[in-house]
Amino acid sequence: MPPSTNKRMLITLENPKSPISESYRMLRSNLDFTSFDNNEKILMVTSAGPSEGKSTTTTNLATVYAQSDKRVLIVDADLRKPTVHLSFNRSNRNGLSNILVGQAEWKECIQSSGIDNLSIIPSGPIPPNPSELLSSKRMKKFIEEVKDEFDIILFDTSPILAVTDAQVVAAFCSGVILVVDAGKTKKDTLSKAKHTLERADARILGVVLNNISRSKGDSYYYYYYGT
Repeated sequence: MPPSTNKRMLITLENPKSPISESYRMLRSNLDFTSFDNNEKILMVTSAGPSEGKSTTTTNLATVYAQSDKRVLIVDADLRKPTVHLSFNRSNRNGLSNILVGQAEWKECIQSSGIDNLSIIPSGPIPPNPSELLSSKRMKKFIEEVKDEFDIILFDTSPILAVTDAQVVAAFCSGVILVVDAGKTKKDTLSKAKHTLERADARILGVVLNNISRSKGDSYYYYYYGT
């Protein structure tokens, strides 16, 4: 499969002085001040439902970390509707699903993002059993192998209320960032997402509010609320 031509804009790369880019840097700073067990920074980014901006948050947060000279890896663990490869115009032929079924080693699937210090592992072919693969021993082995190679690992997952995949991945991560569309997500939906993560013993680091209208000329704003 050739690289996709449907590349998405990374605002932190293409317009680093914008208010949105500054908000991503604020998010990075807040996370840097958060205490991580054993200094492991393996983060999962999810949302309650689809189209709330979780993948946009993942890729832009990864970019600002890379711009601060951190070695960053994005893993597309959304094995149902992957998008990370689109953001960087990369092939999705080989990726996480290949690793988890034993068809490839992670070093065979890692790709350069085109941004210094930032690497990606796309989802790979969509499997029939995502939850089972994500909870497998190979997933644990994969994380053990990559965690010492990078300063920050970001997992982009399926929405938390749609399927069990994100709950499974949360068990392997140091913390979770929950992305919320301020103009779309209802309070009871957000509450269900929070309780679902808590039942999975996930450490919720905070919430990113997306699509907050600040002014007529500034349609989108991202901010971080620590717990």
